[in-house]
Amino acid sequence: MATEVLPAAVDVEALRCQIQEKYTAVADTPESGFHFHTGRPLARMLGYDAAVVDSLPAGTVESFAGVGNPFSMGHLRPGEAVLDIGCGAGFDTLIAARQTGPSGTLISIDMTPSMLNKARESARLAGLTNIEFREGFAEALPVEDGTIDVVISNGVINLCPDKMAVMTEVYRVLRPGGRIQIADIVVHKEVPQDAKDDIDLWSG
Repeated sequence: MATEVLPAAVDVEALRCQIQEKYTAVADTPESGFHFHTGRPLARMLGYDAAVVDSLPAGTVESFAGVGNPFSMGHLRPGEAVLDIGCGAGFDTLIAARQTGPSGTLISIDMTPSMLNKARESARLAGLTNIEFREGFAEALPVEDGTIDVVISNGVINLCPDKMAVMTEVYRVLRPGGRIQIADIVVHKEVPQDAKDDIDLWSG
């Protein structure tokens, strides 16, 4: 008999506020240090090409806080329409924009205004004009149906309690034959319900 998987009983708005507070600090004071890796050392650990990292604006690199490398699943193609869910300071967005070239388009979503501001400035410094930044949530993407060739994301979906809602949105925005290149955290053992319901473990 299959075990029913109960959703996490957390206050989503409170969780979002805690996450925004943390990632505002990553955007505004990246030198502060956090319980997770950030910046150039993290990019090196995750296998990003050093020359690619060196080509990005310093502010983009210092506020990088991913958990993997979505481009390890393959480079994007020129002209593709790409959605970056949880773009942060724009690290993966800028890489994606260069891979798709001027004929490609990027829509980059984040819920933290400080990160979006930093990402916009990073795109300006990099001279990239094929990126549109939008404020929004992974569970309700501000993107039209069937308009995206590739969805990328890096260390964001694990912070969303309702992952089914996120993946439903991903499916909605993808064109037929579209693909996902998502880097994230997974666990191989069942997480106890009391841990799922502890908001401080989600955002800590």
